[in-house]
Order: sequence, then C-alpha cells, then structure tokens
Amino acid sequence: MVDNKKEKLDAILEELRSFVVAFSGGVDSSFLLYRAQSIKNTDVIGVTIRTPYIPEIEIREAIEFAGSHGINHRIIDLSFPESIRNNPSDRCYICKKTLFSELLGFAANNGFSYVVDGTNADDTNAYRPGLKALIELGIRSPLLEAGLTKKDIRELLRKEGLPVGDKPAMACLLTRIPYNTTVTEGMLKMIGQAEYFLLESGYPGTRVRMHGDLARIECLPGYLERIIQSPDKELIIYNLKKIGFRYVSLDLEGYRSGSADQEIDHL
Repeated sequence: MVDNKKEKLDAILEELRSFVVAFSGGVDSSFLLYRAQSIKNTDVIGVTIRTPYIPEIEIREAIEFAGSHGINHRIIDLSFPESIRNNPSDRCYICKKTLFSELLGFAANNGFSYVVDGTNADDTNAYRPGLKALIELGIRSPLLEAGLTKKDIRELLRKEGLPVGDKPAMACLLTRIPYNTTVTEGMLKMIGQAEYFLLESGYPGTRVRMHGDLARIECLPGYLERIIQSPDKELIIYNLKKIGFRYVSLDLEGYRSGSADQEIDHL
C-alpha cells in the first residue's frame, strides 16, 4: 500500500519535471525533496526561506540535509512581514501567501514551472488555514495528491535509512505566542533559545509557549515525569530564567499540536 503511494508520488514528480520544493527541513519536505532528486529528467531545487520566526536549527538541518545528498539548495532571507506582527488568528494564511508568493517569484525568475510543498494527507484533518493560500496561489502538494500520510512518510524514510524519519515535528515560533499579541524579534529569540536548550538537554519535540514573562513548557509523553523527578528541573528553571523568562511552568497536559488554536473559539 505504501509502496503504491510512493509510485504515485514518483509519477506526479516526473510529470511536473521542473519545480521548486518549498524546503523547511522538516520530515515531509525532506522526503519530498529526496524523492524529487531521485527522479530522472527532472529539474528540481529546494528553497528554504529564512525568517525571524523559523527556528534556526531548522535552517541548519535543511542546509545539512541538502548538502549530504548533493541536492541543489538555496536560502532566501525574508524580513518579518509587518502584516503578521500582531500575530492575528489568520497569520498562517497571511504568512503562507507571503512566503509562497516569494517562491513563485523565484521560480519564474529562474525558469522553474511549478512550486510544490510538503503538505501530506493528514494535514487536511487539522486546522491548517495556510492551505487556503496554497490553493489560491496554485501550489502543488504531491504528497497529498499521492495520499501519503505522516506515518507513511516516516516509514519510507526509515526504509531509505534516513534518520530524518525520526525527527519530531517542528513549527514556526509564532505558534508559541498567543494570538493578537505584538511579536518582537527578542521574544522569538528567547523562545528559540529555550527550545534549543531543551532539545540539547534530551527533550526533543518540546514546545515553550510564551505568556508575557512566563514560559509554559509542553513536552512529549514520558518527559513530564522525567523533568519533575530529575535534577534537570532545576537546570531548566535556571537556564530559562537566564534567557529572560521570569516564571517557568510545566504544562501537565503535555505537548498538543495546535494547542494555541483553542483560543480561536474564544476570539
């Protein structure tokens, strides 16, 4: 079943022939770019857009992945779009429209026929306002078109022996800040540093939600007890306060994808 979906994906990529892959460095876009690179007679490039709200580790890992597999790769630097400075509830739509318009311009200026992204079949079951922007701009989503789910993609990456298949989900740092809050580069830097510290301390996939000067830590199952019962707790408190947070809290519900979107019902 999964192999059939992969064959369908390859056929789609072969049909597109000339395209830009919106490459974040995450699981989905890494798999898409890797498969695209393997298709003969295609002209493909991975393009990563670097903004203040994209975790720096994502950019580094995108560069390393492309380099290790001989993939044509480009970085485009983009300043913070003022249209999402107040973190509006439709920020994902506005952001996608801005970023993918930039990618369409790059494609047109460099002779590529399409822009494709890593949206998968699971993404249609979650709150993804950015998908509307992709449809409006005519962005193709080959993984979705082939019916590949996140589970399928991780399985195929493991079959290829690529460690990125075990990489935890990432998201832009704006998702760590409540809607309708004016965002500064300093806030994003604090969140990025806090999450990188937790990653390096052995807690991958951990989110640090910012509520003023309070850090609310959401971690994956199994990490909650470990943080509470080990000396790591004091070290985490010390380092997050050193970064600039005044209070450090541990969310007892743990990590929930899109947990901040619960606010939308009350806006």
